Amino acid sequence: MKTRNIILGIALMVGVSACSKKDFEDNYTDPSKIGTTTVEKQYSGFLQSNWDYVVPNYWNYFVILRTSLQHYNQTVGWANGANQYVTGAASITDRWKSYYGSLAQYKELLKVYNASTADDQELRRIYYITATIYLYDHTQRTIDLHGDIPFTGAGLLSTNGGNYAQSYAPYDDAAAIYTKMLDDLKAFSTELNTIQPIAAIQSSFKTQDFINGGNIATWAKYCNSLRLRMLTRVSAASAFSSRASSEIAEILGSPATYPVVTTNADNILMDVKDLNTQINAKGFRDGLESWNGNAAGKKMIDFLVSNADPRLPVMFETTVANPAIYVGVDPMGLSNEQQLDMDNGRISLYNRSTFSRNQYFPGVLMTASEVNLLAAEYYVKTGDNAKAKAAYETAIRQSTEFYYSVRALSNDGTVDAPATPTEGQITTYLASPGASWDLATTNDTKLNLIATQKWLHFNVIQPYELYAEVRRLDKPSFTFQVDNANSLKQPPTRWQYPAEEATYNNANYSTVQSKDIPTGKLFWDVN
Repeated sequence: MKTRNIILGIALMVGVSACSKKDFEDNYTDPSKIGTTTVEKQYSGFLQSNWDYVVPNYWNYFVILRTSLQHYNQTVGWANGANQYVTGAASITDRWKSYYGSLAQYKELLKVYNASTADDQELRRIYYITATIYLYDHTQRTIDLHGDIPFTGAGLLSTNGGNYAQSYAPYDDAAAIYTKMLDDLKAFSTELNTIQPIAAIQSSFKTQDFINGGNIATWAKYCNSLRLRMLTRVSAASAFSSRASSEIAEILGSPATYPVVTTNADNILMDVKDLNTQINAKGFRDGLESWNGNAAGKKMIDFLVSNADPRLPVMFETTVANPAIYVGVDPMGLSNEQQLDMDNGRISLYNRSTFSRNQYFPGVLMTASEVNLLAAEYYVKTGDNAKAKAAYETAIRQSTEFYYSVRALSNDGTVDAPATPTEGQITTYLASPGASWDLATTNDTKLNLIATQKWLHFNVIQPYELYAEVRRLDKPSFTFQVDNANSLKQPPTRWQYPAEEATYNNANYSTVQSKDIPTGKLFWDVN
């Protein structure tokens, strides 16, 4: 890995609190600027390290996502152009740096933790477990973009005493990392059922943990829900299919032992608590809106409109040119006409008061809607239609509730808040041709319903998860204009590695170079 990236990961060890900016500065001094640090301070610094890739913010949305995943997922509309499916070097490099900066901080936490006595490690075990759960969530996302990645030996410059040559990291096999993560998460899920930190540790943990507020039961739900997501992701791969089937059955069949996120009250979020602290969604406005990045796509708008989806007004605005209608950009249209439509207000936008101008928009890590859609998929595959339908319809209700609750958080009044949907509206939607479970007669059509609801629920908010699910399921189906100006004529099936890897970590990069093509498939992508 490039040396300066490793240094970056150590230099950015800052902490965060849910209190005031002064509390943040007083209590979470940058550990790279002091002689000693603690597990507690390293923990908050680690959780904080990638906040702007969790809470919607400028860099992730404008630089990373605007011309990559948002297009590949068809969650937005855009004007076609040459080389439009090539993932930009800035997108790849900056996303990579963010992950490895965070990983380096996790490894620094481990360094401090492992250097403590056995008694101290036992006392602070909860920090190790929950930090690892959070790391694995983001590691899964990085693997699902690239495949094999440096992992076991990455982020160890400090641990290696500043020895740069020793700190260039080899690439680990993607499936092997998944195996380790699933093994660890299963063990953690059991341990979280019984772990009871002493009062002083619990009090400190509650302060340092700004994701789940020190609630161990919520961390258990996060852990098992992440297991469910990852097991589903690898379920079609031959090496994982049996394990996935048995462990998903175990999770869904034993809620007392393996609790998951089941209601919106359980959602795992990085909440924006105070706009005067660093963690806020102020940058979401420029990140999503700049250069028409918030234009609606035709497929999504047409689906929402034709099926009277109750999320339509909370997710999108009517056009400026005609406030009575919703219109999305046709991906097969002519570039100049697409651009004119966007520039002249003939295209709907993502609802600015719900999304981009909502400075309190939370960072989404796991929601009940996602968990229920994962459960619905499992029940379809095991032939339990009643449970599949119940989970699917519950997921839709939860997604609707979630977006209206997020709109209620907003401090922006650009768009009037729509009325909360009635039960009649939701029932009508559940019976509509595009959403009705009862009209689906085959497993494939049921899986398409589930995939479509994931697409609608994830939209521009969980683009990394959506990109993985679209590739895994090959659903919903999208039509893209062929780009004859480039050898990559359609969206890629994986992200390539940053060019810097070939330059600075060449000996290790050479072991994966043959896989480093945009049309390659990850081990779980077997469709």
